[in-house]
Amino acid sequence: MIPTFWRNVYRESGLLSVYSTGLDAWLIILNRSCRMFAYGASALILALFFAELGVSDTQIGLFMTLTLLGDVVLSLFLTLVADRVGRRRTLFAGSVLMVLSGTTFALCENYWVLLLAAVVGVISATGGDFGPFRAIEESTMSELTNPTTRPDVLVWYVTMSSLGSSIGTEMSGRIIEWLRNKDGWTILDAYHGCFWLYTIMGVANMLSVVLLSDKCELKKPRVTQQAQSSRTAAELEPFLEDEPSDPATQSVQIEEPKQEKKRSWVSQISRETRNVMVVLWFLLMVDSLADGMASMALTTYYIDQKFHLPKSTLGDILSASYFLASCSTIFAGPLSRHIGLVNTMVFTHIPSSAAVLFFPLPQSVPATVALLLLRIGLNNMDQAPRAALIAAVVRPEERTAVMGVTAVLRTLASTTGPTVTGILAGNNRFWIAFVVAGALRLAYDVGLFAMFINIKLHKHEPVAPEGGEETHTLAVARRDSVGEGPAQP
Repeated sequence: MIPTFWRNVYRESGLLSVYSTGLDAWLIILNRSCRMFAYGASALILALFFAELGVSDTQIGLFMTLTLLGDVVLSLFLTLVADRVGRRRTLFAGSVLMVLSGTTFALCENYWVLLLAAVVGVISATGGDFGPFRAIEESTMSELTNPTTRPDVLVWYVTMSSLGSSIGTEMSGRIIEWLRNKDGWTILDAYHGCFWLYTIMGVANMLSVVLLSDKCELKKPRVTQQAQSSRTAAELEPFLEDEPSDPATQSVQIEEPKQEKKRSWVSQISRETRNVMVVLWFLLMVDSLADGMASMALTTYYIDQKFHLPKSTLGDILSASYFLASCSTIFAGPLSRHIGLVNTMVFTHIPSSAAVLFFPLPQSVPATVALLLLRIGLNNMDQAPRAALIAAVVRPEERTAVMGVTAVLRTLASTTGPTVTGILAGNNRFWIAFVVAGALRLAYDVGLFAMFINIKLHKHEPVAPEGGEETHTLAVARRDSVGEGPAQP
């Protein structure tokens, strides 16, 4: 018999929620972990690969920019049509593009062909998940879960992807060193060989998508024939009272089906959802602008300029920070259950924002590293609650499109930040970027708390009643059997 302590750990850690959600949740988590493994591996060597090919710094910068824009356009298009085309089909198509891009980089050395493969296909130039996958997967996770289990499942979705990225970065470096030491292998050959990892992870994504069930698709609202007939009869009753009783005529009038409105291939976002999301989109763009101004690449560059640490030491510090972030993310689920989604987002993000604000202040390495650990360690704890919050305030049929637009706007906002920081750094005012970024992040935290702390959640879906998930499942089955709509909270 399992001791009570371990049962509590199993429940509070969120693993019980992942297990109860079913195989689809495990497959989606595996899908993103493999993808982030590939992104981490490619991001480490991409700039070095182009430098080895003799590509200029200007062309490398152009590649990064155009790749990011290609990801934005592809993400926006696929997320807007995913619910109509099918989420599994869309994810499979994205995996095919990932395989084609990885294969091209493993075999080709022409800059323009590589650029075309990156812009049209799926390649991560920065290690971030800017493609169409994440929005569709988060929407699918929201479809598979209920308000009780959703934060926990999304927490493990984020946690395992962070570990995948870390492992991919580590393995990529070690594989490069191993291959370059083999007889007949140049450093360029080693880079080509490492890109096959990207292709292999794309194939793994294709296989995991094939195994997903139809429960991952958008569920259409179901109305029973009995409820439809009753409603039709009730609507026609005032008109039939004064008419002669003609059963044949009445039968034709009652049973005549209502022509269904033609559905658009592009997902529509209702005015009610837009009114809520416009405010959240603005706040998230402020946060993304701040993240772009003080990105990890710029942060490590600032530390290197300030303290001139050995690269190995700097790498160890970053590895420890990312591992701490993976561990801390696990606690976002229990916090969301006990203090709420918005409170979890705000109160875990404020210390991280303050660490950015005060980052230029310390003049010693230990104090600077402590602030870096605080910033990175808590920075990812708001990701799963944020996805759960969006799922809780929009209609189920709008989630994929809304999450896709959210990702696009955040990406576009973050691209502005490095330009601002570059101007400040060029004028020996690098430290101002961290102060401004920290202030913007704190403004996002305060604005989020003020605007969303009292927002009504789960208006468009049933909330699990007291008594646990089993009671919730029975309640939903009973409600569906009589054709009632979702219960309002």
